[in-house]
Amino acid sequence: MSFGAAASRTPREGFARPAPAGPCPCGSGDEFAGCCRPALQGTPAPTAERLMRSRYTAFVVGDGDYLSATWHPGTRPDEVALDPAQKWTGLEILGTEDGGDGDTRGAVEFRAAWRHGADRGVLHERSRFVRQSGRWWYLDGRIDPR
Repeated sequence: MSFGAAASRTPREGFARPAPAGPCPCGSGDEFAGCCRPALQGTPAPTAERLMRSRYTAFVVGDGDYLSATWHPGTRPDEVALDPAQKWTGLEILGTEDGGDGDTRGAVEFRAAWRHGADRGVLHERSRFVRQSGRWWYLDGRIDPR
């Protein structure tokens, strides 16, 4: 599993439904309405880190369409299937490399905690991003097996 316009759509059965004034699932400390919700509704993420955070939030809320739409067409799978039993419970950004204004490439290293029934774990990944056509795209990720 990898992180390779939800908020206005019908909520997905079994997935989280963050309140606009509530905390954003990405852990930024901002309200959902001012953090990841605009990206999920179609506003391009301004940085690679913001795209990564919004993609994490898409996993939390079950927005496979957003994940597909922000995945680079050259590396995107044919289908993104999400399991409502897979609960994402926290995101920690470990570091970023480039990915800001004026950059065409960026990387974000993170840990994302999850649970699935009685199982729990942490996904540790270094995701790569590219800016093309005026927007950031998720390119691919390298999972740390530790």
